[in-house]
Amino acid sequence: MLFTEAKGGLRKLVARNHQYLGVNRAIEAVKEIRANRGELGVFWHTQGSGKSYSKVFFSQKIHRKVPGNWTFLVVTDREDLDRQIYQNFAGAGVVTEPEEAVRASSGEHLKQLLRDDHRYVFTLIQKFRTTGDARYPRLSDRDDIIVMADEAHRTQYDTLALNMRTGLPRAAYIAFTGTPLIAGEERTREVFGDYVSIYNFRQSIEDNATVPLYYENRISEVELTNANLNVQIADVLDRAELGEAAEGAVEREFAREYHVVTRDDRLDKIAEDLVTHFLGRGHKGKAMVVAIDKATAVKMYDRVQKYWGIQLAFWQAELETCAPTDRAFVEERLAYLRDTDMAVIVSPAQNEEADLRAKGADIRPHRLRLNRENLEEKFKDPADPLRLVFVCAMWMTGFDAPTCSTLYLDKPMRNHTLMQTIARANRVFGDKVNGLIVDYIGIFRNLQQALAIYGTDSGGGIAHGDLPVEPKAALINQLRQALTEARSFCAALAIDLDAIQATEGFERIRLRDDAVNAILVNDSTRQKFLTHAYLINRLYRALLPDPIAHEFNPTRSLLDVMAQQVRLHSGDDDGLENEATGIAQAVRDIELRLDDSVEASYARWTIDGARPVDLRQIDFEAIQRRFKQGHQHIEIAKLRAMIRRSLERLVPRNRSRMDFYDAFQQMIADYNAGATNAETVFAQLVDFAKQLNEEERRGIREQLNEEQLAILDILTRPSPPLTKAEREQVKRLARELLDTLKAERLVLVSSQ
Repeated sequence: MLFTEAKGGLRKLVARNHQYLGVNRAIEAVKEIRANRGELGVFWHTQGSGKSYSKVFFSQKIHRKVPGNWTFLVVTDREDLDRQIYQNFAGAGVVTEPEEAVRASSGEHLKQLLRDDHRYVFTLIQKFRTTGDARYPRLSDRDDIIVMADEAHRTQYDTLALNMRTGLPRAAYIAFTGTPLIAGEERTREVFGDYVSIYNFRQSIEDNATVPLYYENRISEVELTNANLNVQIADVLDRAELGEAAEGAVEREFAREYHVVTRDDRLDKIAEDLVTHFLGRGHKGKAMVVAIDKATAVKMYDRVQKYWGIQLAFWQAELETCAPTDRAFVEERLAYLRDTDMAVIVSPAQNEEADLRAKGADIRPHRLRLNRENLEEKFKDPADPLRLVFVCAMWMTGFDAPTCSTLYLDKPMRNHTLMQTIARANRVFGDKVNGLIVDYIGIFRNLQQALAIYGTDSGGGIAHGDLPVEPKAALINQLRQALTEARSFCAALAIDLDAIQATEGFERIRLRDDAVNAILVNDSTRQKFLTHAYLINRLYRALLPDPIAHEFNPTRSLLDVMAQQVRLHSGDDDGLENEATGIAQAVRDIELRLDDSVEASYARWTIDGARPVDLRQIDFEAIQRRFKQGHQHIEIAKLRAMIRRSLERLVPRNRSRMDFYDAFQQMIADYNAGATNAETVFAQLVDFAKQLNEEERRGIREQLNEEQLAILDILTRPSPPLTKAEREQVKRLARELLDTLKAERLVLVSSQ
């Protein structure tokens, strides 16, 4: 267990099952360090499953459980990852030395750190460079140095890695990776050993450690005679990714193709589609636009801003002409458009202003903002309006923002770079059903072929079902399956959804109320129905703005309205969102307005159709007549909700009222178990409500407020009961005691 600094204070981190098992297997490898010759293995846990903190758990447990003066060298190949890894260790209190004391700033600084005695050292693999043909010097003969290599791909077995092993000939090595080793990377296994722990895509989804990823292709724009464009450009980017030369290398080797990918009319069309797609999503998570280079990221930002402004003007005009029933929806859309913030996130470089200006991009306002604000913190904060960012390399790996649900890809990528990038959308957050990958450049056109290498023995033996992404059609199938299961559930309760949908007006309301009454027969049935409706709503929203959503909307909308009524009658504020958009929102609003007109007589004892007023205002005779004439389970649910809310208000103020709470719980348990029928439990609830009514009046009779009454009850527990004179004396003492306690508390606070 760890405690790490987070916004708002310390956050407790407890190892998940896969972290616990993986770390213990890695520690067993350390105990056999002589037998395995320091090849501790490859720790493959998919992105989003907590790999960063697995490193912390692993190193800390070694320090606690394995004798020795251990030093951990944490190696990666990107500046932003190196900084983030240090911050993870420092935030958990594992590293107490300042950043400049343990994070290598140069090759010479790294040599000095490795000659000194530090528990942790952080570096880029690039710091092991030499000039010309010079041989890297031996830095240490210690055999208690463990090198933790982050993302063991290519850089961990080339010349730089050779230099590292020359400098630390007796060190042990373990590779932590979020993606499996692929064909052509067999040497990684030769260097680090076999897999020590595997936690793949499918396992993490089944454990709810990550959400599934779906993808869709949009706007097939790049039509070139070079069918291998993506692979070849991605290869150039891979070869150059260690420095700032990547973008220039692509331009030099693919001048014509680069021009096609970045031409203005193509970017304009993508920006227009992107704005439409972003605004039409059901789940309003944050999103990243991945461009081929910095200049294109800036250009895409400018074009999205243009089409965002067009949308804003459209909805402003719509507000002036829309029907009253649509006004709330239009105002909500306008507020979202006005509030949404966007930013360009790119790393700095020499001469970037002049270089990007030559390509028609102005980086200056974006660089000023990057230097002035903590945009990473803003993007990770679900409440912050920074909802859309434009990147080309930064934040594509090792960046954990659970609120991000959509990636718009317009950059050629492959293999582990592609895998790491798409995983930005697989974090679990709130009611997020899945991450969505929107492909504008054709990365996924041949996804199964491109990822076939992951199914080879050398790639870890991943089955087809373990692929990290699925076509959006799979999401459609999930929604169909969820609707089928909901229909079966309703049919078992004699609820015919098709028959309800086939009617209109008051007849539809009558049939729907019959259905709600059947659902409220007990808590188990109610909760199962709400689970079905909630899942369908989430899947439907995840599917938006795909036009096929119209096929599912009528049944989904009916189930949503029924769920609203179930919650309304039962007072079930469990936090489940049932937010609808467009036509579905209008349908729900109209039906709820019809409900208000039909059930207007309830206004005497409910507030806003759900919240109960004081029990003393209830007309018990009226609700008993309604019980006999109407839907009995609905009436029971309403009365239960009123009593529950009254108890939630009364019991915390006076703990002596716990007997009321216990009696209520037992009454409901008997009802759910079938021990009492509807008529009996309703009579019990009415009688119970009357008792609560009397309890609420007791303070008035005693001429005490709630605080004074609570103290009175504490003092009057003894048996036999007090005489009238004694009660008056205790009441006076209760008032005085409360005043004294409050006065002493004020004195104590003021003295601190």
